[in-house]
Amino acid sequence: MKKKWMALALTCGLGLGTLAGCGSKATTEVKTESKSDTQEIKQEESNSNTPEDSQESEEVVSLKWIQVGSGMPTNYDAWLEQVNPYLEEKIGVNVEMEIVGWGDWDSRRSVIETSGEMFDILFTDSTRYFSEVNTGILMDLTDMVTSAAPELYGMMPEKFWDAVSVEGRIYGVPTYKDSSSTIYFIWDQDVADKYNINVNEVTDLESLYPALKAIKEGEGTAPFRMASQGADFLLSYYDGMGIGIPLLGVRFDDATRTVVDPLEDEGIMENLKLIRQMYMEGIINGNASTNDGDSTYRIFGTAQGWSGAASSTWGPSWGIDNCVAVKYADTVLSNATVQGSLNGISSGCENPEKALQLLQLVNTDSKVRDWFYYGVEGENFEYQDGLVNKLNQDWTMAGYTQGTFFNVTGLVGSEAGAWDEVKELNENAKESVLIGFSVDPKGLETEIANCNAVYAKYKSELWTGTADPEELVPKIISELKDAGWQKIADEAQKQIDEAYGK
Repeated sequence: MKKKWMALALTCGLGLGTLAGCGSKATTEVKTESKSDTQEIKQEESNSNTPEDSQESEEVVSLKWIQVGSGMPTNYDAWLEQVNPYLEEKIGVNVEMEIVGWGDWDSRRSVIETSGEMFDILFTDSTRYFSEVNTGILMDLTDMVTSAAPELYGMMPEKFWDAVSVEGRIYGVPTYKDSSSTIYFIWDQDVADKYNINVNEVTDLESLYPALKAIKEGEGTAPFRMASQGADFLLSYYDGMGIGIPLLGVRFDDATRTVVDPLEDEGIMENLKLIRQMYMEGIINGNASTNDGDSTYRIFGTAQGWSGAASSTWGPSWGIDNCVAVKYADTVLSNATVQGSLNGISSGCENPEKALQLLQLVNTDSKVRDWFYYGVEGENFEYQDGLVNKLNQDWTMAGYTQGTFFNVTGLVGSEAGAWDEVKELNENAKESVLIGFSVDPKGLETEIANCNAVYAKYKSELWTGTADPEELVPKIISELKDAGWQKIADEAQKQIDEAYGK
């Protein structure tokens, strides 16, 4: 397939000087001063038996990894006591985690981007990945990933590496999981049964409205509990081409590859009207536009994932005992869906090979993967007949930010081959007509920033029904045009036409 890659506008001096101290090291001698003699001997034996350079200089590299989640785990120290000795033995690494709360993530990322503070590995996604590449925050891993982490490179389909490439170079490691996008309607089956709702027949917003209306009238509460992102899943069917403007893209199945504003799609407007109606009738919670997300019980919700997550994730998180998920529309694979979960390495990281080895271990070693995914063995989970029994829901690291799902040990009571469903969704997803293509945004930086500022101003009230879309959408479109939307669209269309021979 023909590709056009986003040009690399790497600013050589930006951030590199201040990032040069990343990846602090600590010698084994220092790290074992507070350990028992037995532990020191065990570490010395481990080092002496390690074939890889005999752990040159017997140094253990300390790596800082910044992720988003529900904040730092309360038992973080106990977790470190389990995971770090294992990492030290396997690859000569200790890890230091910073788990940033969901509500603080945007501001935290801005600080990271502008301050040049120390880190080694950073979770990122399509909203900031290209910006972090262009400003020199992330390291070019293209040549290193195949030599330092060959298992990591080989375990993923080539098209996933294509999807995260910028100007043909790799700056992020995709977390090989539900890397396609499938939206689900998630129900409390018991409540649906109470109102004779066949959830398998509710597969769009038009059929959803009367079902939720019946529940609202019967229960007297808002059954559709939304967070501030609302129904922005409607945008998942548009390929953003790496520009990072949600309201500009090409519909994934448009053979003409025409750049549009999704808000001008009549189908999206009709759905926005339904969302507005549900909000006005109290079917959607009144604080939706300001709700940053909570674990409050809900009768109905939407999320991206796979049907098995109803029992393993959404049900336990939302307090639903009998939780089911029904697929909404097509499963799509695009650059943006793959870029929805990435880990990049700081351009100032002193030990990038070790950082890649850590990412490789997380993606290939089930023991390590389980610790990151489930938490402290004995406190958050235990093994039972080769499966995991979760002891509580207290672990606050977000599993999707870390690595593949396909080496996570399954849960007791879950259907066998739960991850097989995710693999099947990936394999059978409908590929975007622009898979592997990214727009070169050089010269458009100001317009892109201005357009994103417009979207940020209105997105919550738009997608939650808080504002009337028939009034708000024309206003947004007008402000986007004033912000330079058309200039960006014209340049994107030009590059698409050149890349695909139009």
